[in-house]
Amino acid sequence: MSGHSKWSTIKHKKGAADAKRGKLFTKILKEITVAARLGGGDVASNPRLRLAVDQAKGSNMPKDNWERAIKKGTGELEGVTYEEVVYEAYGPGGVAIMVEAMTDNKNRTTPEVRSYFTKFGGELGAQGSVAYLFSKQGQIVVEPEVSEDKIMEVALEAGADDVINEGEAWVIKTSPDSYQAVKDAVDAAKLPVIEAKIIMDPSTSTALEGSKLTSFLKLVDLLEDNDDVQNVWHNADYEEPED
Repeated sequence: MSGHSKWSTIKHKKGAADAKRGKLFTKILKEITVAARLGGGDVASNPRLRLAVDQAKGSNMPKDNWERAIKKGTGELEGVTYEEVVYEAYGPGGVAIMVEAMTDNKNRTTPEVRSYFTKFGGELGAQGSVAYLFSKQGQIVVEPEVSEDKIMEVALEAGADDVINEGEAWVIKTSPDSYQAVKDAVDAAKLPVIEAKIIMDPSTSTALEGSKLTSFLKLVDLLEDNDDVQNVWHNADYEEPED
């Protein structure tokens, strides 16, 4: 089982995030605020904002919440200014990790993130130290009961790069530029979407097992539990441990 591509691993992480609903909402609202500040409050003409609002809707966030976040981003309402920070690091076993954060105080967030890696035998790297191992990719995960003919027809005609049957779900892969067109086609066909987002896809993988894997999973949990951390991307390849 690939720890960076298989839906079962994604699902495990998503379940952990959904169990902390408040944290999930906080992270999405930060993204909406920053997206609106950088690209304006019009969802139709701001792809980054549209993606964030889609995530808000998919998480059953009340409309008032995300509309208020847009207004904070555009300056219609007073709000906190967040800075985007990307940390590149090596974790247990040499796993490459990228941490995307949004913070109102980098002097707080950076030492926190560094301490997590230090605790589990990893370290922060210089800018560019691991980023070259990742590339942006659109990923749309669809419920498995959809027929192969149907999902292939919808996704590939809309410009998807690939459709993968991972047993527990269909995973549609797209380029970042084609993502929205494919997502719109999937929505128009009323295919049941589990999750849709832009991910950082690794070009290589690092196998983990035993104590290195245990340390890695604890590190990821710590990172994802931090309110300033938006996403954690890695190239770990592992068998999901038994519960």
